[in-house]
Amino acid sequence: MSTWTEDDLRRVGGAEELKVASFRRDGTLRPYTTIWVVRSGDDIYVRSAHGPDNGWFRRAKASRHGRIKAGGVERDVAFTDAAPDARSAIDAAYHAKYDRYGPRIVNTVLGDQVIETTFRLVPA
Repeated sequence: MSTWTEDDLRRVGGAEELKVASFRRDGTLRPYTTIWVVRSGDDIYVRSAHGPDNGWFRRAKASRHGRIKAGGVERDVAFTDAAPDARSAIDAAYHAKYDRYGPRIVNTVLGDQVIETTFRLVPA
């Protein structure tokens, strides 16, 4: 595994949305799903807005590898679990970036229900 460059962090973390796809068992890429993305420190995070049953999340959790596109960056990534102590910083990043959509929408990626659906994206 490697790390994000500062340019990648700026571009991916600054993108309004991210396209994410996981790899199938045969190594082919599934179709992309568009989701929100945030940067916290030197890490990039995504969450499943509607819980662990969301299709893209289930497939990503099963494969643990995929590809993202955001801000002009396309990169293979590993879907890793976010550290438990990162939650408040990730919540703050979602608030800062997406609160303008209102609580009904932004609350889909905040709170106890999304802790288990948070992935830290690690460049592969």
